Amino acid sequence: MNEREYKEMIDRIQQMEQLYDRLDAAIRHGQTQIGRDPELMQIRETLCHYYSGGEWQHDYEADEQGLLPQGLKRGVLSQDGLYNLLLELADPGALRS
Repeated sequence: MNEREYKEMIDRIQQMEQLYDRLDAAIRHGQTQIGRDPELMQIRETLCHYYSGGEWQHDYEADEQGLLPQGLKRGVLSQDGLYNLLLELADPGALRS
């Protein structure tokens, strides 16, 4: 992986982490009917695409290999965290790859 790809990966993880935190906070505050909130619907779709489109797996593997900076917040890369969050809100079949 070259320097540009590495920076893009770090930027992507940071962006997905922010979206993950936003959606998680909405759920914790009782907003499980996100179909009524266009912003939350877009966040869900973005995270679903990230998870099922291969980028999450790539980023997860980089984390497992110790390639990510120590201070990088990366809860979105936990093995079950993102999946469980999306499953709670997903349409049937939305997480199939």
